[in-house]
Amino acid sequence: MRVAALISGGKDSCYNMMQCIAAGHHIVALANLRPDENQVDSDELDSYMYQTVGHHAIDLYAEAMALPLYRRTIRGSSLETGKMYTTCEGDEVEDLYELLKLVKEQFVIPSKEKEEIEGVSVGAILSDYQRVRVENVCKRLNLQPLTYLWQRNQEDLLREMIASNIEAIIIKVAALGLDPDKHLGKTLHEMEPYLFELSKKYGVHVCGEGGEYETFTLDCPLFKKKIVVDSSEVVIHSADAFAPVAYLRLSELHLEEKVSAVPGNDETINYIHNS
Repeated sequence: MRVAALISGGKDSCYNMMQCIAAGHHIVALANLRPDENQVDSDELDSYMYQTVGHHAIDLYAEAMALPLYRRTIRGSSLETGKMYTTCEGDEVEDLYELLKLVKEQFVIPSKEKEEIEGVSVGAILSDYQRVRVENVCKRLNLQPLTYLWQRNQEDLLREMIASNIEAIIIKVAALGLDPDKHLGKTLHEMEPYLFELSKKYGVHVCGEGGEYETFTLDCPLFKKKIVVDSSEVVIHSADAFAPVAYLRLSELHLEEKVSAVPGNDETINYIHNS
């Protein structure tokens, strides 16, 4: 299938794209929901659905993959929070609907007649809340959600991601045992033994599915260029004595060429659609 990938910049959406390609699908576009940059504390939006930390670097992420990127500002909030989801005007889920509707209507493969998106890559692992809402949106748009990470063992997943050469750094911490000064900016490879230790001690989800941490991908086998962080700063969101919440603001970044070629995606170009 021709697939649009929902991306946050994190490891899960990245690894699910890799699984889509391994299954024979073709990633042809990227889609991302971002906070309103005019909003106070827009780096870390209080959302039940979306990771917004690291959103400033998403344009570079798309350029690294040489794929068209469709973006929409999150205008709604978490209104319909029940176990099941029904269409609710003003809910943040409707922003996802409008984003994927835009991709489906506007996506065109260069030098070809219009070919519609058929599937959506989703990096969900554990959250039924998110799964139900993504499935609702996909059903309304006649799209097939592709969730290869769903309900996978998190320890196995983390090991696989690291072994598959995903270079992702911790950009948010929010759990007992995670220290902003020590752990922000560390790679998954560096953090692997400590995350397993925290899991045994405190029950921390090693893939961060309890909201313990979030990541940003700097390189992976799908990237034609790698992202390099030139400067960043730690922002304390909540100075809790036991489990402070803090994130890394990626201030300056650039792309570097990679020697090895990237399989597939040779029919795409890099352009950005903002809404």
